[in-house]
Amino acid sequence: MRTEHEDYAPMGDDAAPVDMLAALFEARGWPHEVVSQEEISGEVQGAWANYQIRAIWRTHDNVLQLLCLPDVRVTEAKRRAAHELLALVNEQLWLGHFDVWSQGGMLVYRHGLLLGDEGLLSLSQAQGLVETAVDECDRFYPAFQFVLWGDKSPKDALASAMVDAAGEA
Repeated sequence: MRTEHEDYAPMGDDAAPVDMLAALFEARGWPHEVVSQEEISGEVQGAWANYQIRAIWRTHDNVLQLLCLPDVRVTEAKRRAAHELLALVNEQLWLGHFDVWSQGGMLVYRHGLLLGDEGLLSLSQAQGLVETAVDECDRFYPAFQFVLWGDKSPKDALASAMVDAAGEA
């Protein structure tokens, strides 16, 4: 059985992580730039916003780290509430986690993928990695907006976001 993007896998089934992600971005028509053999950046349209995606490959331990940035900045005044919300949100996640970068206050979703000894990434792994990041950012984007702009408490913001998400078709 073939997936809709199977034809785009470079060099067979598996490839170097940045090469495979570049092929995926190309196949989906997502703007991207291969920064080096160890890094790629691009942009993906989510349900709520455009998300900046960065993937960084560490060859010495075969770990691919994916960062998804929803362009949400947390002001110093909202930092405490945002961290409380982060704790509540991260309890809901099976893969990856949200964080606020200490410099600049940027909200980020991070996920690390440990690849095998060969250090190769499959198309299905690449798709899953990017889709999970975008899905999680979309899932919790409203909660962060409720806290940062709507002055809701972290618990109320998460509850409202989950109700809104459950009601979407």
